[in-house]
Amino acid sequence: MILVGFLVMNIAGLLIMGEDKKRAKKHQYRISEQTLWLVALFGGAIGTTAGMQLYRHKTKHLSFKVGFPLLAVVEAVLLIMYLK
Repeated sequence: MILVGFLVMNIAGLLIMGEDKKRAKKHQYRISEQTLWLVALFGGAIGTTAGMQLYRHKTKHLSFKVGFPLLAVVEAVLLIMYLK
């Protein structure tokens, strides 16, 4: 069950970064940074980090550039520990 939640949150993180980038290009209402962080904190940090790199989105913001990858490492370590 935890593995499924982890996968869902990471897919959501990837998709939400893509959606926010698309909205930014069209000058539309944006997804809040708080929402992006919450998705990352609740298990989607690997997906949000991948989305940040894939879509080249939020890469100039130091808090995202450093925070998402660090959180992704922590979540990956916790997942590995859980699976052992």
